[in-house]
Amino acid sequence: MKIPFAESFKIKMVEPIRSSTLQEREEWIKKAYYNVFLLDADQVFIDLLTDSGTGAMSDRQWSAMMMGDESYAGARSFYEFKDAVEQITGFEYMLPTHQGRAAENVLFSYLVKEGDIVPGNSHFDTTKGHIESRKAEALDCTIDEAKDTQLEIPFKGNVDLQKLEKVLSEQGAKVPFIIVTVTNNTAGGQPVSMENLKAVWEIAGKYNKPVLIDGARFAENAYFIKVREKGYEQKTIKEIAKEMFSYADGMTMSAKKDAIVNMGGFIATRRKDWYEGARNFCIRFEGYFTYGGLSGRDMAALAVGLDENTELENLVTRIKQVEYLGKKLDEYGIPYQRPAGGHAIFVDAPKILTNVPKEEFPAQTLTIELYREAGIRGCEIGYLLADRDPVTRENRFGGLDLLRLAIPRRVYTNNHMDVVAAALKNVFDRRDKIKRGVRIMKEAELMRHFTVQLERL
Repeated sequence: MKIPFAESFKIKMVEPIRSSTLQEREEWIKKAYYNVFLLDADQVFIDLLTDSGTGAMSDRQWSAMMMGDESYAGARSFYEFKDAVEQITGFEYMLPTHQGRAAENVLFSYLVKEGDIVPGNSHFDTTKGHIESRKAEALDCTIDEAKDTQLEIPFKGNVDLQKLEKVLSEQGAKVPFIIVTVTNNTAGGQPVSMENLKAVWEIAGKYNKPVLIDGARFAENAYFIKVREKGYEQKTIKEIAKEMFSYADGMTMSAKKDAIVNMGGFIATRRKDWYEGARNFCIRFEGYFTYGGLSGRDMAALAVGLDENTELENLVTRIKQVEYLGKKLDEYGIPYQRPAGGHAIFVDAPKILTNVPKEEFPAQTLTIELYREAGIRGCEIGYLLADRDPVTRENRFGGLDLLRLAIPRRVYTNNHMDVVAAALKNVFDRRDKIKRGVRIMKEAELMRHFTVQLERL
């Protein structure tokens, strides 16, 4: 008999969660203006809003926190953190920040100017927001195959090389750098191949343009390279990660994902000019450049987390749980971005809520319905997140409209995934009765999905 897969950890501590009634949930979501970000956490049964900062740290990480050096400048914990980053990425220079969007804010304050064009593969919300807030353009160069959620190819997050070369040949003077997000979150947690990373690096060199990696989920991307790309089967995750970063000039990272900490991020680079240029913005926005908005204990836990989560066993456990939820949805015929992503399942809302027009935000409507059904909080990654076009102020409906079910690391069991799948099936079974969506009442100019106020139609 084949021995079944088992998690690579054991559970030492638990936190109670409470269920609620349909009447309570309907009242709560209405008071939250039908925006799940505005719900209280105590009003949520299973929270799949994000995997950012919501994972369970290891015993080694908790132990490291007790040894954190809280010196204002030059703390021992900073150098431990810096060494861990350099060992994994190969980048000599590092600036800590309190999270990923802070890393973007610091680095982009130095690199991005009005009128610039920043090509990349499906910039995530904060990346796009930090570019557009500087009156620059975030130009999506993801492969077209990513828009077909039912198409199964191994590296759906890849950069379209022809699109990239076109913008560099025609408007290269406006391009300060190219950004590659690994894994590609907006496209459904889809990985980028090593072959694609190398090709982007070669095209960038041809036009003398630097490459920046958004490495929030670089370890998960390395796992997919190991299991899907020829020639990497026998390589370790750390070896694959080091090669990935060899095809870039630098990186930003929200360490709240693949380093499994509650707070933390960083900028790392091989370019001294980037480091020195960004360092002054780090001091201005975050704090002194050897802590950058983090306590010593945060940096200590982060250094351990980077080491632990670039080991295969941790990644197998994590990604197998995402696959498990995907297989349950397969049983029920529920469409999602295939193949299953590294950190989440992205449900294709327009394929389910066929009666809800795009102007009424199908993915947000599905998010609301899943919460009403069972108190499960997901996140819309679609037309609301896309914001309005900065010039025309029209809603951008050209991309995917997905309900993301992001699974925190080492927090929920597969039994919880069964509950999520069953609740989504109940919504799926009554999909024909959902004929209207939501309308925007109040919104911010940028990154509106965090605070938008909606009403049901």
